[in-house]
Amino acid sequence: MKIVGVIPSRYASTRFPAKPLAPILGRPLLEWVVRGAQKSQKLDELIVATDHSEIFRLAEALGVKALMTDSKLPSGTDRVWAAVKDLSADIVLNIQGDEPLIQGEVLDQLIEPFIEDETLEMATLANRLAIEDLDNPNVVKVVCNLKSDALYFSRYPIPFSRLNFKAVPTGAAKHIGIYAFRKSFLENFCANAPVELELAESLEQLRALYLGGRIRVVMTEHASHGLDRPEDVEIIESLLKKAESYVD
Repeated sequence: MKIVGVIPSRYASTRFPAKPLAPILGRPLLEWVVRGAQKSQKLDELIVATDHSEIFRLAEALGVKALMTDSKLPSGTDRVWAAVKDLSADIVLNIQGDEPLIQGEVLDQLIEPFIEDETLEMATLANRLAIEDLDNPNVVKVVCNLKSDALYFSRYPIPFSRLNFKAVPTGAAKHIGIYAFRKSFLENFCANAPVELELAESLEQLRALYLGGRIRVVMTEHASHGLDRPEDVEIIESLLKKAESYVD
């Protein structure tokens, strides 16, 4: 089974232009993501899919394969598919290019369910949900069944309770937006237009559920924190300095 990780790295960003090149503790954001992903024991290949020559050159300097993709692609997942559609691969990881805290062991956790279940179509990550985050629309929630497969994702409180939860109920977790796909399902996903549920919540994983895909939710202790705005740089630098893997 060949496993390929793709880091979609687009130059333009409404909230943070040239984000992949933004310095984090003196190194470009993309370098942190690449270095973390390179520690995976299960990835056979790592690719940076971009639309900008400077990001392309940086990826090559970091020792990974770089591919140019259309700047007009509608999403990071479409950029991932553009990078792998002509490659031999069984499992494809969409490694978000704005996750500088990512570590290889977390990616290996995400890959493991495909080794155990050859019928699995998709997997994603989640960690513990704090009760105060239930009402936070910036925190994406996921509710799972007994087999740890996703039932639904939402920015709204799920599950909703008339009894007022005193603790987070079993099966609810905080979603981390890093995905693994069986390549055949990724092709099907990208061949379909966004669906109403997805557009309403602005959560593309709802398209996968609508199409009948089964998404395994892997619980992790990984402290995810994406870089969305320039204001996030200071927060992420502080988190990186506290991380056991940090080397100045």
